[in-house]
This record gives sequence, structure tokens and C-alpha cells, in this order.
Amino acid sequence: MYERVTMPKTRKAAYCLGCLDGTVFMDFDITKDNLIYLKRISFDGYGCCELKHYKTLDKKDSSEFIKEITANELNENNISSLVKKIIKLNQEYIWQDALAAFQLL
Repeated sequence: MYERVTMPKTRKAAYCLGCLDGTVFMDFDITKDNLIYLKRISFDGYGCCELKHYKTLDKKDSSEFIKEITANELNENNISSLVKKIIKLNQEYIWQDALAAFQLL
């Protein structure tokens, strides 16, 4: 289950989500072209993986992500699908052992 979370001001991002009972936190940001990208992901027991390079969701998926994350209630199926898509796009930049341990692919 995904939930919106608030991170400290030192951990800036447009949107933050927690999942897997608070063992994984993901920070998303937005480009000047309104495309969503994964800025960082932290895993309990592994630490915080800052993505130095990233691939964005396309325009359609970015719009859907923003719509979902700003809605009153998260649609679990939609947000899960979008999060998995952005993780898959960026899997080469994320710690493989942590992705496998938390089964995020």
C-alpha cells in the first residue's frame, strides 16, 4: 500500500510516497516540461539511493501521476502501476540488491 508522506525540508521533492509499511520511501520531482522523475529512493537496511541520472515518465503517465498523487485518496492500482513503471525505467540507476529484496520490479 502506498501513502503520501512528508519529508524533512532538507529532503526536497515535489512528491513523496512511502510503501511496504514505511520500509521504502520514494521522492519524485518534476521537470520544467512537467515530466515526473524519481529523484531518490530509500530502503530500510540499505540506505538512500540518490539517482544521479534518471528517465522520466512520458507526458501522459506524468499527467496521470500528478492527478493520482494530488487526489484526495490514492487509487492504489493506478499509483502502483505508475510507480512500478518509473522504477522499471530507472532500474539501472537503483541498487539491484535492494530492488530484489523489496520486490519492487
